[in-house]
Amino acid sequence: MSCAPRPSSPTGLPPRAGVGFKPQHFVDITTTWPDLGFLEVHAENYMGAGGPPHRHLKRLTERYALSLHGVGLSIGGEAPLDEEHLTRLKALIDRTQPASFSEHLAWSTHGETYLNDLLPIAYDAPTLQRVCDHIDRAQERLNRTIFLENPSTYLGFAKSTMDDVDFIAAIAARTGCGLLLDVNNVEVTAVNHGLDPIDYLNRFPLQKVGEIHLAGHAEDRDAAGDRLLIDAHDRPVSSDVWALYRHVLSLTGPLPTLIEWDNDVPPFDVLLAEAMAADALLTAAAPVRSAA
Repeated sequence: MSCAPRPSSPTGLPPRAGVGFKPQHFVDITTTWPDLGFLEVHAENYMGAGGPPHRHLKRLTERYALSLHGVGLSIGGEAPLDEEHLTRLKALIDRTQPASFSEHLAWSTHGETYLNDLLPIAYDAPTLQRVCDHIDRAQERLNRTIFLENPSTYLGFAKSTMDDVDFIAAIAARTGCGLLLDVNNVEVTAVNHGLDPIDYLNRFPLQKVGEIHLAGHAEDRDAAGDRLLIDAHDRPVSSDVWALYRHVLSLTGPLPTLIEWDNDVPPFDVLLAEAMAADALLTAAAPVRSAA
């Protein structure tokens, strides 16, 4: 049975659970048409002119809302944004009309070299100004609000003068951008830096959040023998992250929630089970309405 419709979030996505679409799951999805809130894809995988990727995406978006997630804009990079990349991104947004577009608080370019990673930035005044300038330019060029994702980090910069939450809140206040809260990234960052994840979430500007991400992480030990979490996206969501997610929902109510699983991708039914677990928590977090 389909879940009852719920109002859209600031992103335009329904406050339901969604999954990241993987091409190997196309047949599974279009055969059964599961009751999902939305699908999310990485923008850079769909910047070609046509072919099967676009045909598949068109069919899927006839049934599901679309969240477009960028991984290559390099919002935190030192150089100005790549205008050619922005042009391709604008064309994709015009073509697919996603309910939401999000990007990472990270950098991935140096000169004309693209680095296949999302690299951290220092939290200081010059970097804050640069990031805000880049977001202003992107929002102007794309003619829409960007939702910026909080990063997972493994080390800090000696030159940083702000912490994660204050830096992200300042970006949102200056640019009017929305925020994408990755709860797994909060857990990874908190453990790696010896922070309290509940305090992190309580201080986070939750009123700006339009989408939530959940993912799995790997655990290792650093050279000092301390816990080291890696944002791996290759396994189920951990019990600690589910607990943090429940805490967020207790503060925000239901928000669109994505299950991210990008490496060692499992059969679709495993991914769907994770989404259904999130959807159950979203339903429980919905306000009870009295009968008319």
